[in-house]
Amino acid sequence: MERVICLFMGYIFGLLQTGYLYGKAHHMDIRKYGSGNSGSTNVLRVMGVKAGLIVFIGDSFKMIFACLLTRYLFRGQPEMVYLYLLYTGFGVVLGHNFPFYMGFKGGKGIAASAGLLAATDWRVMLVCLVVFVAVVAVTRYVSLGSILVMIIFFIGMVFFGSRGDYGIADRSLAEFYVMAGIISAMGIWRHRSNIKRLLSGTENKVTFHGSKEKG
Repeated sequence: MERVICLFMGYIFGLLQTGYLYGKAHHMDIRKYGSGNSGSTNVLRVMGVKAGLIVFIGDSFKMIFACLLTRYLFRGQPEMVYLYLLYTGFGVVLGHNFPFYMGFKGGKGIAASAGLLAATDWRVMLVCLVVFVAVVAVTRYVSLGSILVMIIFFIGMVFFGSRGDYGIADRSLAEFYVMAGIISAMGIWRHRSNIKRLLSGTENKVTFHGSKEKG
C-alpha cells in the first residue's frame, strides 16, 4: 500500500507541467513549437535561457517537494524511506511524461529526475551535474548529457545502496535496484529518437537565444 501511495502521490505532483503553463502565460502552446515537447529543453530552444531555466527549476522542485512529503509521511520507516523515494520519483516522472489531461504527451523527465537526485544523494547529483555540464559544453547535445546522467544515476544508486549508505533493509535492496533501473531506463527510452539522431549525426545542437519556429 505504501508503494501505491507513493506512486499515486508522485503522479499528482508530476502533473504540474511547468513548461506548458509557462508557455500559456506567454500566450503560446509550447507543444506546437520546436520538438513539440513540453519539457525544459524544448522551452530552452524555443523561448531562450531564462525560460528554460525557470521551467527546469519548476520541474525539479515538484519532484523535491514530492520527496520531502514522502520523507515526512514515512519518517517512522527509515529502513524503507529511500525505496519509497524511488517509487515517488517514478510516479512524478510518469505524471510529467504522461499527463492525462494533455493526452499523455508531456516531457522526458530529466529535470524531474534532477530533482530526485537532489532529494536522494548530493554526491550522485554532483557527479551528474559535472558530467552534464561538461558534455553539453563540449558537444552542445543536451540529449547526450541527459542520457549519461540517467546511466550515472543508476550506477550511483547501486553503488551507494550496496555500501549501506541509505540504510535500506537487505530484503528490499534488490527492489531498490530494480526501481533505480526502471527510472534510468525510462529516461533513456524517452530519448530513443534522440539516440537515433545521435547515431546518424543529425541530432540538433542546443542554442541559447530561443527560436519560435513551429515543429
